Amino acid sequence: MKVTERALNRATLSRQLLLRRAELTPLDGLRQVVALQAQHPASPYIALWNRLSGFDPAELDEAFARRTVVKATLMRITLHAVLAEDYPVFRAAMQPTLYASRLGYRFAAAGLTPADAEELVPELLAFAERPRTMAEMRAWVEERLGAERGDGGWWGLRAYAPLHHAPAKDPWSFGYRPSFVAAAPRPAFTGREPDLQALRALILRYLAGFGPASVADVAQFVMMRRATVREALRGLEGAVEQAQGPDGLVLFDLPDAPRPPGDTPAPPRLMAMWDSVLLAYADRDRVIPAAYRPLVIRANGDVLPTLLVDGYVAGVWRPTARGVEATAFRPLTLAVWDGLAEEAESLGVLLAGREATPYSRHHHWWARLPEAEVRLLPATR
Repeated sequence: MKVTERALNRATLSRQLLLRRAELTPLDGLRQVVALQAQHPASPYIALWNRLSGFDPAELDEAFARRTVVKATLMRITLHAVLAEDYPVFRAAMQPTLYASRLGYRFAAAGLTPADAEELVPELLAFAERPRTMAEMRAWVEERLGAERGDGGWWGLRAYAPLHHAPAKDPWSFGYRPSFVAAAPRPAFTGREPDLQALRALILRYLAGFGPASVADVAQFVMMRRATVREALRGLEGAVEQAQGPDGLVLFDLPDAPRPPGDTPAPPRLMAMWDSVLLAYADRDRVIPAAYRPLVIRANGDVLPTLLVDGYVAGVWRPTARGVEATAFRPLTLAVWDGLAEEAESLGVLLAGREATPYSRHHHWWARLPEAEVRLLPATR
């Protein structure tokens, strides 16, 4: 079976609930889309608003407060919001990646070894049994390692130890100055060997939410060696099937997973900053045209909020005090602009009473965009 480029795009949109908003609770919606990028506090909310019919942000507030949804460093060593029930498996799957990254050169430059980390983590988690501020956590590490090694030690431990960001009372449940709390129950993750059972469970979830996908795509999602991904996939024979992508690459997928035709209509969307569909693949052409990639994914890793038109990135947007400022990289039809205006009005309802301009600290990127059509889409009518 061969899958066309547009069919791959539509499969992603379908599984990510972007062909039509789903009538699901935030927990069920999050379960379907696997994980939500959460570097910016507002992004998980905007991501679910894009995907769920009648999304009530208060329900996600409650899920964070009850810790049925948690925010932690996971895939690609970035912050994600995931179901609490998924966290232990996802974290176990990510163990070798976090070990190599956070106990690597910078940790070693502070004169520390992985053995030091393994000794410190249980004590650190005990200290973080209740929420602790960044300053408290850093002071705890410095007290045990000394000031000269504390910075490198905390840099490694804050992402390597199984810590969650503690929810606060900010507009989006989290602020820009995080507090930390130990994962509950406190799991023990040690060593650099992959937990293949956990990795296979994560791969199956990834394929359900993002497939069909190549070995390179899976490796990009988890930031892991392709050889390890291949080994994990070999253990899934019978649970996954293969297809041929438009470039001849072997793609893996779940049997009977939805794969809508390439001509399935895709409505316009105002995608959150760092939305997962932009980052979950090695082949980012699935959603982002190659010419637009450097405009959207900036050199420092910032991924701007995008206009999704016919399933593909067509520009960027930013919230302003007067409404949504949309910048289109190519000409858009009047019907598309009308659809984006409806989305802007709906987004305005979400932002009301929360934060009118949640991405304002990233507005400096707009001065570096090429000349393009810019329209202000009112947040209210």
